[in-house]
Amino acid sequence: MAKYIFVTGGVVSSLGKGITSASIGKLMESRGLKATLIKCDPYINVDPGTMNPYQHGEVYVTDDGAETDLDLGHYERFTNAVIGKGNNITTGKIYHSVISKERRGDYLGKTVQIIPHITDEIKNDIRKVSRGKDLDIVIVEIGGTVGDIESLPFLEAVRQFIVEEGHANALSIHVTLVPYIKSASEIKTKPTQHSVGKLREIGIQPDILICRTERPLSKEAREKIALFCNVSKDAVIQAPDVESIYEVPLVFSRQKLDQLITKLLRLRCGSRDLVEWKRGVLDRIRHPKRTVKIAVVGKYITLQDAYKSIYEALIHGGIANNARIDIKKIDSGDISGGNAEKHLKDVSGILIPGGFGYRGIEGKIDAVQYAREKKIPFFGICLGMQVAVIEFARNICGLKNAHSTEFNRKTPYPVISLLEEQKGIKLKGATMRLGKYPCSLKKDTNSIKAYKKDKISERHRHRYEFNNKHRKIMEIKGLVIAGVYSKANLVEIVELKDHPWFVACQFHPEFKSKPDNAHPLFRDFVKASISQR
Repeated sequence: MAKYIFVTGGVVSSLGKGITSASIGKLMESRGLKATLIKCDPYINVDPGTMNPYQHGEVYVTDDGAETDLDLGHYERFTNAVIGKGNNITTGKIYHSVISKERRGDYLGKTVQIIPHITDEIKNDIRKVSRGKDLDIVIVEIGGTVGDIESLPFLEAVRQFIVEEGHANALSIHVTLVPYIKSASEIKTKPTQHSVGKLREIGIQPDILICRTERPLSKEAREKIALFCNVSKDAVIQAPDVESIYEVPLVFSRQKLDQLITKLLRLRCGSRDLVEWKRGVLDRIRHPKRTVKIAVVGKYITLQDAYKSIYEALIHGGIANNARIDIKKIDSGDISGGNAEKHLKDVSGILIPGGFGYRGIEGKIDAVQYAREKKIPFFGICLGMQVAVIEFARNICGLKNAHSTEFNRKTPYPVISLLEEQKGIKLKGATMRLGKYPCSLKKDTNSIKAYKKDKISERHRHRYEFNNKHRKIMEIKGLVIAGVYSKANLVEIVELKDHPWFVACQFHPEFKSKPDNAHPLFRDFVKASISQR
């Protein structure tokens, strides 16, 4: 039977519970254990699929088509865990299930309450992820901050879960802040004491504390935290700021966090092996042979988390090419009236990511034109492919005012449009083309050179598709249809002839990239950008 680790956070948000959970997963795998991870989100949305990126950051998509929290991206990047719909539990999903059961009469006339019905549903969903699977560890991250009203049902479920499973089978890790007060030149432990006190009021005694701090903790500070928070001194783990998130597993390993966890959970496992992680990932991040500047032209540039997987996949491409990526973030709304060169003249590659809505579209189209005419390596993803097709239709095929029907329903040349089966859809949640679909690659293309095989599978999240009515004229004019979903004859990848590297895909390759296994398209895009440096 799997054993459980519950990760909570206190004092403030954005302390890095997701990175902490993913790093613990990496450590457990480095000792030969099989792990999976779950994110419990306290918001009432069923999933983040309908949220604005400014509200929630990127939506991470799994193979089975789940629209999930971005922390699940960290889980997959750090570990070998196969993440799916069951790995993201939300308040909305829990209440939707309980209310549906009540309407069916499943509760046989009982009064439906937070305890036991909501908490039982949470515990059942947590257990369901490991049921029937060969797993040693399930790491469960509880979103939000201890003290938030919306997190209380999840924390009560965790309390019950630990009691039911016993402390040899379930433990609690609390991520907290130990601030440094510059004016007093002191580390302050009081916020951590209060946070742990709040958690203990709920009935959960943390077994391990992860202390986020910008200054090293003194021996005295660690002893004080241990004393007032009722944990052993070796269970007070420092989590200092690091240059790269991929350093965190090594930071934890130096403090023997993995040994502490395996001891508390009485796990039998091998010795730790992080040699390849250090050599193949961290050494290349710390000591790259070269630097290359790449522009990301997007709509949500002001929010770091909106393109989290894009930025990480570029870093992975850099690792594969022993290069540091200098990412130049450009708001597509700032590109207008022929000023693309002003923003892009100093970059060696241009990437346009996905997005929704009309704002900034013309700027993206101008950026594509600049990349095409100046022979700068170009990578378009999802909406990035669609604007590449629009630009080609307008400026090469002579289809004046060509557009996507998402932005102009009356365009005379709808080169991007809704599929027939999408036209009658009214509900917005989980109704796009989601999850993995197969794709057949054309010979003698950059895509097949990158993948080194002619059949691939990639993850999607979109409604609008390449309109095959305009395919013939585009191919005549030089657009290469490099990848197709054969079953529905849907264009998945387009390329350009007589260009150093111009690839645009309808899917999201960034979701399948890892630091020690860069996605082939990101790897080759970075390689081409280095060549054009």
